[in-house]
Amino acid sequence: MNIYRIRGGEALKGEVDISGAKNAALPILAATILTDETITLENVPKVNDTVIMVETLEKLGSSVEYLDDNTLRINTSAIDKYEVKNPNIKKIRASYYFAGALLGRYRQAVVPLPGGCNIGGRGLDMHEKGFEALGASVKITASDIVVDGTEAELSGTRIYMDKVSVGATINIMLAAVLTPGKTIIEGAAKEPHVVDVANFINGIGGHISGAGTDRIRITGVQSLRGGTYAVIPDQIEAGTFMMAAAITHGDITVKNVIPTHLESISSKLKEIGCKIQESDDWVRVIGPAGRLKRTQVKTLPYPGFPTDMQPQISVALGLADGISTVVESIFDNRFMYVNELKKMGCNITVDESTTAYIDGVEYYQGANMTSPDLRAGAALVLAALAAKGGSDIDGIEYIERGYENFDKKLRQLGADIQKMEV
Repeated sequence: MNIYRIRGGEALKGEVDISGAKNAALPILAATILTDETITLENVPKVNDTVIMVETLEKLGSSVEYLDDNTLRINTSAIDKYEVKNPNIKKIRASYYFAGALLGRYRQAVVPLPGGCNIGGRGLDMHEKGFEALGASVKITASDIVVDGTEAELSGTRIYMDKVSVGATINIMLAAVLTPGKTIIEGAAKEPHVVDVANFINGIGGHISGAGTDRIRITGVQSLRGGTYAVIPDQIEAGTFMMAAAITHGDITVKNVIPTHLESISSKLKEIGCKIQESDDWVRVIGPAGRLKRTQVKTLPYPGFPTDMQPQISVALGLADGISTVVESIFDNRFMYVNELKKMGCNITVDESTTAYIDGVEYYQGANMTSPDLRAGAALVLAALAAKGGSDIDGIEYIERGYENFDKKLRQLGADIQKMEV
């Protein structure tokens, strides 16, 4: 297996280019199914999840060509099957986007149940509710999501979301774009990648308005055309490197970003003692000379503090002066990294899987750890970079699901990190 071998203690300094957003690229890749014409996608991060999505498109009959590591030319006109059979698709959460895209285009889909990180309940009830409201039948078996819109004609409708769900919001959009009539999603998710999917679809002839608000309106069209589109920068990758500056008392400029997407992260970094500078497409974070300050954090849907940044800020607060609290309101199993962090000397306790109490220590001690999921794994890397001594981290396949060239980018900032096979 592969591990990261890290020796900590160096302040990270320099500039880092942020890749395209994984959480936007995955549904956009699925959305290419909605048109017969050729799509060119730019700024697609080449991470394990996107590679599996591309592989799945090919197994369905699509033509996919990498023009370079981050640019793809895709044509899905030759798709001749509606059942996804790629075994690797079970490894990722985004498999369900094929259900919305295939339903929208071909009125039927059989897709394996999603996998991905075990960070708590992420049910499919809102997806099911949306598909059924459009007129499809939905059956969830022990292994698959089976969606059928061939028996009754799909039509636009008003859908009320009982809870905010990014995946369901996007999936309903994919299914509704080619559905006759008007569809309104009430209580829609507002995340930047929801907006990016809408912008992509509108760019090839779709009609979606209101993305980025809690009410999205979709007017069905007969067909979509080809085009070229660049995926937005990755908000969470940017936030991870911003937090690295705080944790290592460094000075990092994240480039190729949209600063407004990072406001909740920047705000918390200021609270714990960092200096923030920003321009149109970059944000600079300067860590304090002394210890970080304590604070309180609660994860919330966008524009609140992102759940995908919760492990990273918890690592930072483990080094803060005083007691901090971190409340996780999105997922019920997001603190699986806590026992690994305790190996480094972090003084953290979790109450009923929702609230962490962190009494900051002066330094972490290097340790051997296992990455339990994507974001927690990245957070443990940051902790190791700030620690005294060396650390080995295994389970890095989780990290590589969502971070492109993570170890290489860290080395460019002065980190002592090596990817090794053991």
